[in-house]
Amino acid sequence: MNLIEVYIQEVIRRIPEKGRADIALELRSTIEDMLPNDYNEQDVKVVIEKLGNPAALASGYRDQPMHLIGPRYFDVYVSLLKMIVPIASVVALISMIAENFIGYRGEEAIVNVVLSIMGEGIWRIIEVGIHVFFWVTLVFAIIERTDKGKDQQPLSASLQKWTPDDLKSITYIPKKKAITKWAVFGSLMWTAIWATLYFYADHLLGVYEGGRAGLEFVIPALNQDVLLRYWPIVIFVIIIEVGLALYKLIKGQWTRKMAILNTVFELIATVVFIVILSNPNLMYQDFIIYMSDLFTTTAKQVETTIVSGTLIIFILSAAFNVFDGFRKARIR
Repeated sequence: MNLIEVYIQEVIRRIPEKGRADIALELRSTIEDMLPNDYNEQDVKVVIEKLGNPAALASGYRDQPMHLIGPRYFDVYVSLLKMIVPIASVVALISMIAENFIGYRGEEAIVNVVLSIMGEGIWRIIEVGIHVFFWVTLVFAIIERTDKGKDQQPLSASLQKWTPDDLKSITYIPKKKAITKWAVFGSLMWTAIWATLYFYADHLLGVYEGGRAGLEFVIPALNQDVLLRYWPIVIFVIIIEVGLALYKLIKGQWTRKMAILNTVFELIATVVFIVILSNPNLMYQDFIIYMSDLFTTTAKQVETTIVSGTLIIFILSAAFNVFDGFRKARIR
């Protein structure tokens, strides 16, 4: 079989059987028209090289694309993955933490439970990422194959054909001013961590001692009944913090308005924290006595040191977050 026939066979084997004969005749005629009257093998190679790879040529005869996600939808596809994966991971992680602590019955040391949750959390994030990747890819692969248009120009985020007017909606965001999706993920993760610590403080925060089964929780540091008295305002703070994180995700950059909202949140959180921390019954006396014996000091000094130290750290952290928000908002 000569080179022409081999090339034609390589093309038509990559296309559906229907219409193969007509395409073979058309392609053979095209090649013969491109060849000189007295052609040789070198002339055939030149023509075939002009026609290109059989796979690329065959794709022009197919009704379905040969790629999974083509250039038309690829940019939108990647953008959606970047947005959905972090959000889905946080939701899955929060639900997993809630499931573990709701089902906790006290048979196992809480530290071991936390370590188990960390391991399970990593696997859950990977699992959710795989699921999101699969389903988003499947949806876009179906869209790719049901789109009968021949135009392969990339679409805009609104799934419309790109036009110069789309440039008007694009805002240049300096790198130091931008809010990454991973920063939002970290913010939501921190909310899940401190909320868990707050509502399960009598199982998580306190004194641990080594035992036969590993670390054993022996003395809680905080009075859970006192903490639960403030649950409505704590839930309110959690809602505001989650809402602010989602607002950051939508905006994608620090603005003066966002810096002001961030300041309002930090003020509310600081006031709530001070109110809770100022309750004289917040810490268990057994914990205070244990710490005073450990550091050979008085119970009053231990309590004062813990309260004042925690308060200073919280206020400095809040002040830094406010300052950093306005600093980033001023970046041009």
